[in-house]
Amino acid sequence: MAVQDKRMLIAIVDDDGSVRDALQGLMHEADLPTCVFECAEAFLESGKQHEIGCLIADIRMPGISGLELQARLNADHRRIPIIFITAHGDEAMRLRALRAGAVEFLAKPFDDQALLDSVRAALSR
Repeated sequence: MAVQDKRMLIAIVDDDGSVRDALQGLMHEADLPTCVFECAEAFLESGKQHEIGCLIADIRMPGISGLELQARLNADHRRIPIIFITAHGDEAMRLRALRAGAVEFLAKPFDDQALLDSVRAALSR
């Protein structure tokens, strides 16, 4: 499935370079275009928010956390489907993210196919 629309760009925001690389590789194999950022601040400063069809973000990052990024996007009326990935989540955090509009909350390690299914579902919204 080739994606031509700029709004179908997948943004990956994670402070761990190996996670960014792995996610970018997975999206590339699925023919999904990506842009990667090492922190939420870099994503916000990029000006690419209007091009993003789905955002994959870590919860715990130095500086602005994934949940804070979600809150800022919501405050700016940027309704970007967000899939959170985390090794440090709990049920309260998951509920907070989902209530604020996240489409998925995956615990690391997660199944690649589950992530791809979530991304495709987010893009079809």
